[in-house]
Amino acid sequence: MSAPLYQLKAEFFKTLGHPVRIRVLELLSEREHAVSELLPEVRVEAASLSQQLAVLRRARLVATRREGSAVIYALASPEVAELLRVARTILTGLLTDQAQLLEDLRAKEQRRGPQGAAARRIRPRT
Repeated sequence: MSAPLYQLKAEFFKTLGHPVRIRVLELLSEREHAVSELLPEVRVEAASLSQQLAVLRRARLVATRREGSAVIYALASPEVAELLRVARTILTGLLTDQAQLLEDLRAKEQRRGPQGAAARRIRPRT
């Protein structure tokens, strides 16, 4: 019996759950890259990049080909780039909402004046 779809989705998102993997996928969304091109962009040791690329290969999110001695990486599917775009849109919305909340809180504090925040934090015992 195969695993439920929600479990497979969870495993898929776990695969995406590393900043180096996300950065690599973002770079590959723009164009193919040789490993030597990825290294300065990702800013990790070669061994670490190699490990993360192996995870992406096992998950079939990237494809490779050889060009002479260079290994060239590309996204296995254009839907990966679309997923990253959707994630950016969601995060932009969340951060915009948080920025608005912060702005509202700051405006409320300003209306109360500089003593308002301090007075709420330090209350004398009676």
